[in-house]
Amino acid sequence: MTAPMHVPRFFVRQRITLMVNRYEITAANPDGSEGALLAFAEQKRMKLKEEVVFFADTAKTRPVFSFKARQRLDVRAEHDVRDEHGTPIGWFKKDFGKSLLRSTWHLSGPGFDAVGQERRPAIAILRRVWDFIPYLGDIWVPFVFHFDFTDKATGRPVLSSERKKTIRDRYDVTVPDPRVDFRLAAAMAVALDALQSR
Repeated sequence: MTAPMHVPRFFVRQRITLMVNRYEITAANPDGSEGALLAFAEQKRMKLKEEVVFFADTAKTRPVFSFKARQRLDVRAEHDVRDEHGTPIGWFKKDFGKSLLRSTWHLSGPGFDAVGQERRPAIAILRRVWDFIPYLGDIWVPFVFHFDFTDKATGRPVLSSERKKTIRDRYDVTVPDPRVDFRLAAAMAVALDALQSR
């Protein structure tokens, strides 16, 4: 089974403004460089129900997919990913209990259920300790952390997101499983940045 829109590798770059986080999703060229824009997303802050809309271009002429929380301001909220017509593509949610020590997410789409965790448990613990040390928690430190998602049934890799060492958040996303729709993968990749601290 292959998803209608499968992209095996792409990049996510975040651009921060005062009230909105913006994300540019670009294709990966064969040589590993950034290619064409695949989607542009905006996350408005201070919303009761988390929602991120992805557009076909930076002018926001046409929304092409989105994700939205089912519940209001809930760290355990499930997020539905829908296409431009409102048809469900899949969903994801953060596993709050397991995330206390190591961030864990569940991702589901047609034909698969996956679980994703921070790749390095030591970095996960270091990030949490850093946040609780007086004075240090207010100092921005670019912890480089990666997420790996595997199929719950087979243990095979489904999706990986690797954060790059840059001032602005930038991620290299690989999707080896052809069942994972690009729109679901892109939504999950953006959520790993936008919702990670919640």
